[in-house]
Amino acid sequence: MASLNPFLLAAVVPDPDPRLLPLLRSQPALASAQDAHGYSLLHAAASYNHVNLLRLLVNEFHVDVNLTDEDGETCLFVAESVEVARCLVEELRVDVNVKNDEDTIAADKIESEQDFPEVAAYLKVHAGVSTSSTSAGNVSSVNGAQDPPALPPNVTINVNSSTEDTPELAQEPDPEFRRRIEELAGRENFHTDEGQRELRDLITDAVRGVGNEERDVRRRLG
Repeated sequence: MASLNPFLLAAVVPDPDPRLLPLLRSQPALASAQDAHGYSLLHAAASYNHVNLLRLLVNEFHVDVNLTDEDGETCLFVAESVEVARCLVEELRVDVNVKNDEDTIAADKIESEQDFPEVAAYLKVHAGVSTSSTSAGNVSSVNGAQDPPALPPNVTINVNSSTEDTPELAQEPDPEFRRRIEELAGRENFHTDEGQRELRDLITDAVRGVGNEERDVRRRLG
């Protein structure tokens, strides 16, 4: 097992190579190992959507969930699914407000790259970050609730206390979508699991409406 590369074993999909866990248990120090660029098994697990591996690394091998790479980024910066983001934030307690070397938190970086809008929207809520005016319009609190999270590219909303202001889509406004996002933003259960599920449904609808662009693959080990 000494010749096995744990990073390559973790990069296997849909599940990590079965030789990885025995390797880590025989050499626990490998669980916290980083390559020359600071890439860790946490980063690999987050990027490849290996939720159970994330749990094992943190809970069994006691790897620091806030371990950063050479760019000052935790594994949260490479999360590509809401499931991974939720595990890191709600279970493993990653710090959502860690800033990389460009002084940017994960929510803002993922949003700017426009690859995973649902992940960005989820992180915006948990980081307590207001939606930027350049990517999601001007968003204000509704009934004292926290600002709604950012929507996908090409979609903007405006939710204000003024009765004449309504959510607004950048392209071909959908009255039903406007009504749903305004209603959801004003509800008391906006930050509950049920509210977050409805938010993800809205985001998915918006993404399907505006289409998806080709994306550059994040740094991974082939």
